[in-house]
Amino acid sequence: MGTGDDTVWQPDDRARAAEVESGTSFDLSVCLNEPIHRLGGIQSYGALLAIGVDGRVAVVSSNCESLLGLSQDAVLGSSAEALFGADALAAVHRTLDAPTGDRGLLSLTVAGREFDATVYRADGRLVVELEPATAERPFVFSHFYPAVRAALAKLQHGRTVVDVCAVAVAEIRALTGYDRVVAYRFEGQAGPGEVIAESRADGVEPWLGLWFPATDIPPQARRLYERNWIRVIHDVDDDTALLVPRVGEPLDLSDSALRTVSGFHLEYLRNIGVRSSMSVSLLNDGRLWGLIACHGLAPRKLSAEVRAACEFFGVTLSLQLAALQDTEATIARQHARTALLSLLTGPYSDVPGSLLANSAELIALVQADAVLVRFAGQTVAEGAPPDPRVIEALWGHVPPLAAGRVWTCESLAELDPAFVGSAAELSGVLVLSLDGEDDLVVWTRGERRAARTWATDPEQPVRLGPHGQRLTPRGSSAVYQAVVRGRCLPWTAGDVAVAEEFGSALRTAALRRASELSALNDELRRANDDLDTFTHVAAHEMKEPLRGIATTAAFITEDAPDLDATTARRLGTIQKLAQRMDELINSLLHFAQLGQGALHPVEIDLRAATEQAMEVAGIRLAERAVEVTLPEPGVVVVADAERLQEILVNLLVNAAKYANPEPPRTVAVGAVDGTLFVRDNGIGIPQAHQEDVFRLFRRLHPRDSHGGGHGAGLAIVSRIVERHNGHLRLESTPAEGTTVWFTLGPEV
Repeated sequence: MGTGDDTVWQPDDRARAAEVESGTSFDLSVCLNEPIHRLGGIQSYGALLAIGVDGRVAVVSSNCESLLGLSQDAVLGSSAEALFGADALAAVHRTLDAPTGDRGLLSLTVAGREFDATVYRADGRLVVELEPATAERPFVFSHFYPAVRAALAKLQHGRTVVDVCAVAVAEIRALTGYDRVVAYRFEGQAGPGEVIAESRADGVEPWLGLWFPATDIPPQARRLYERNWIRVIHDVDDDTALLVPRVGEPLDLSDSALRTVSGFHLEYLRNIGVRSSMSVSLLNDGRLWGLIACHGLAPRKLSAEVRAACEFFGVTLSLQLAALQDTEATIARQHARTALLSLLTGPYSDVPGSLLANSAELIALVQADAVLVRFAGQTVAEGAPPDPRVIEALWGHVPPLAAGRVWTCESLAELDPAFVGSAAELSGVLVLSLDGEDDLVVWTRGERRAARTWATDPEQPVRLGPHGQRLTPRGSSAVYQAVVRGRCLPWTAGDVAVAEEFGSALRTAALRRASELSALNDELRRANDDLDTFTHVAAHEMKEPLRGIATTAAFITEDAPDLDATTARRLGTIQKLAQRMDELINSLLHFAQLGQGALHPVEIDLRAATEQAMEVAGIRLAERAVEVTLPEPGVVVVADAERLQEILVNLLVNAAKYANPEPPRTVAVGAVDGTLFVRDNGIGIPQAHQEDVFRLFRRLHPRDSHGGGHGAGLAIVSRIVERHNGHLRLESTPAEGTTVWFTLGPEV
């Protein structure tokens, strides 16, 4: 995490509003962009030496003589080895080289005086900060540890964040002796903060429940809190010890324990009656979650050991708070799994249907006002969804998310002022990405208007300082009620955990179903292969004995001319049945072969294709005197040429077979909006049998009527259309005629 930002910060509307409530009228961007890590001085109870790469002191604090007994001129340019001793300097390097962080603490002796030294590196220099050693020397860990251990043990019994923070503030006040210790939780990484726990001395005004504007802790201060666990201010009226020589940019004191304090912050502390303070950072995943803020009514200097204990306490408390949040998330996940069982029963191919079938459970998972499911470009909503135009505007603000990832926003109005007018119905969203692209599940919440007690009095005159107006006093004796608008109930770690669990379960179900579908497809493919093999083998094996039966019957007829009429008729029937069986087998083989082999679609002139089909079907049509109307010239279709011929021949032959008993008899071939048709004025098909005619070997009339046949023609037509991914339908009225409509590709 960097400690500086060259970009000039400007307060947003919300920050300005908070400061208007606090009665502040000066330009906040001045203090909010102050480089507080490069103020060029330290608190005067310690001294600073910065050693260059040449091993000599390059920068010193102006109070060297009073603390070290050495003038700054004597220290500047001197050898660090001569100043500390070779062994001590080696210990400094070992401390900084240890894998324990960017800073270290050790004891050093300078000019016969014993110091607690904080060491770190800054701007390519080795920095040593020296504080006079405390009375108890040497430090005995066994004397110090029991109190810390007892305090940490109490933290383990806290069941909620507030419980743990209440224990923490009481223990830190007992450890340090400050008059007020509060736990301060931020609303978001850059938002205002609320005091959620407090321990205070008698007579100190209460702050519990008060809110403080976000600008009380500006961005650069928050960055330093993320970098340093602890920050101590000994005395707000301290005389700053300047760093010399003052050449170029001041030394970076981001890791300093003694860093001097901004004049803005000092005056702020004076305004609330504080003379000394300590802040302990509370971090979650490296980001600032809150602070333990300690205030003293008198100057207070903490020893290095006590500061180290408080820093350790802050680390432990942060871990405990993170553990509580993890526990909350785990419980939420366990609770969600039961609800997920009913939400994932539908097929993944119909995600909106399977999710919204149990929309009440889906909304209840994260206590939302509505849920939106965006899938395959379509959005379906349940609950109390926002206006569709607002939903459409929302999509442009959802950042790219990997599959299963979650994004939350509690104030869309802060993200885009266009959402201000719809805040009542849509203020915040929790978004789950299903596929890493456009498929999303979105939980929405409307505005939650909340009254907050701000620690400021707009009627209190601002305090005047050397640079003009300053922040007004904060405290329970000067409070102001304000209603927070445009924000929803905050999304919790449990809400996010449930959404992530849901996304994980959904992806697992999808993978499982895809695997099952793949297995079913493999099984179906094997079954189809077995069926094709059986069809071909059975057909070929049956044709051989059929030919033998027909041939034997013919030989008997030829060799025995004196057979009686009954026997001769029976032998003739055997031959006819064998021939019919052979034709049925040929039709069956042809039907099976339609499912095999690749199609070769080409552009075909429909009129020319119909004329070619007439070469086969023309004789049957002429026998029944059926007049044919050819397609209009220029109609082009894309299809497999041979298969299109089969369709046209079968339909034209059917038009001849089932032609009207009385003339005129007609059949027409054409196309309307990409759909082909063959229309006759024949005997028609009853409604009840219009699906049956597409079944293989299904005839509606006696075998030898209407020109005979095996009932395979329309089944073959249907199979060819299906192979082209087309669609086929009938329009037919008995005694008036039949129209067969079909496409040779997906319908437009």
